[in-house]
Amino acid sequence: MNYTQIDGSLLLALKALLEERNVTRAAVQLGISQPALSARLVRLRDILEDPLFVPAANGRGVVPTPRAEALEQELLHVLEGLKRLVSQPELFDPATTTRTFVVALFETPAAVLIPELCANFAREAPNARLACIYPPRDVYEKLEQGQIDLLITVPDGLPGDLMQRPLWEDGFRTAQRKGHPRGTGPLDIESFCSLNHILVSTQGGRFAGMVDEALLEQGYSRNVMYSVQNYSHVPLVLSTTDAVCTLPSRFLSQYSDRLDLFEPPLGLSALRLVLAWHARTHKDAGHQWLRRQLYLSAQLEPS
Repeated sequence: MNYTQIDGSLLLALKALLEERNVTRAAVQLGISQPALSARLVRLRDILEDPLFVPAANGRGVVPTPRAEALEQELLHVLEGLKRLVSQPELFDPATTTRTFVVALFETPAAVLIPELCANFAREAPNARLACIYPPRDVYEKLEQGQIDLLITVPDGLPGDLMQRPLWEDGFRTAQRKGHPRGTGPLDIESFCSLNHILVSTQGGRFAGMVDEALLEQGYSRNVMYSVQNYSHVPLVLSTTDAVCTLPSRFLSQYSDRLDLFEPPLGLSALRLVLAWHARTHKDAGHQWLRRQLYLSAQLEPS
């Protein structure tokens, strides 16, 4: 017997005949003609190698064979399983979910987003868990496999199978400690270059970056005295030195109570970040909820 020969219409025909014990009434239940039901019964008999139903002695219906009766309970289980298979997925309830969400992002957006995101989780999904990680080298594969839910990154070079939405666009500011000996006047490019600078090198150990490239285009250079690997080190170094640092505005604005912020005296391209995810999770209710929390943390309208 080849089970692949059995389709849903045959299973429903068998169920109706077991319930009605009458071909005419079973056909009415199924909304098909009696000859169509008889044809299905012929196919069932052939596949199962059993008559399944024989005429009743009084001529008013059919009587199931022992084989048909033995199939009845298993048939109900199979049909119930098929119902579950094609039914709508369970509604996602953040208040009761115990799901673990994984967001891959670099330190700058993490410093801005994570505090509010964690607060949203505490309010709306107290039983859920959130893991915020640095994007690994195989981040795209992990998105496809479902090991990472969301990626926050620059839009350049993202694979075409990822869906994305702009998360924010941010300019740059230059920061110094309060009480800096140079005062709080605007920075011109000569003053900017005469100061000592801090550079964040996520790879570690670099002393030049995008600011230096922009200066070089105008024929200037600066003295990068300190290279740190973590953004969180910058306010600490600034507070104990007379160095300055140029970083995204949204990151530095968190420290405006202890730092003075200025417009840098050179044109720097805006930092653009997107929220990216794999198409396989686009319709998932829990994933949609997570994306809304990121939009809210970034002060964007959910969509």
